[in-house]
Amino acid sequence: MNLDNDCHKGSFAWRCNGVFDRATSDYHVTDSIDAPVPAPFEAGSIDALLYAKNWIDVAQWHMEDLIRDPRIDPADGMRLKHRIDASNQDRTDRVEDLDTCFRDMYKDVTPLADAQINTESPAWALDRLSILAVKIFHMKAETERQDASAEHVARCKGKLAVLLEQRDDLSQAIDTLLEDIAAGRKYMKVYRQMKMYNDADTNPVLYSKK
Repeated sequence: MNLDNDCHKGSFAWRCNGVFDRATSDYHVTDSIDAPVPAPFEAGSIDALLYAKNWIDVAQWHMEDLIRDPRIDPADGMRLKHRIDASNQDRTDRVEDLDTCFRDMYKDVTPLADAQINTESPAWALDRLSILAVKIFHMKAETERQDASAEHVARCKGKLAVLLEQRDDLSQAIDTLLEDIAAGRKYMKVYRQMKMYNDADTNPVLYSKK
């Protein structure tokens, strides 16, 4: 990953925002949770990983919408719930893949004596940035609804402004974190999430059925 060739005044976070926005927009070409994931970037590249991460987020957003349909058939709802669980695991796996990339990138950096660890890793911060891209897309759509009241549109415009400000702040914080890690002022670790409910050996409901 080359941090020197990114857009928005050299901001890596804004390069990520561009990839996230593209994936979210591409998803809505079909707007189907069953649509195959495109591959617009070179396999194995950081952009390909970011794109795949956001596609998971936007598809899961729509799964969460579908499962809240009060008229959903219970069997369909259960199948969808299992699919959401699998999507959550995929999301976690992609975040950990991203953190592995960052760890490898900074492996030769010697932390300063007073270096501190951040509250979250770079990839988990990017996870929040990816989900913000999905929120911004859908909140913007709400501001453009012709069937909504003026009050609804006004409320959504206010929320959209907050989301855009949040994206600016988070993008700046991510860039600062990466600069601090590169300079040795902070260091990172890759913690696996160790989700227990998806594991037949740690979820008592599952292992008691064996």
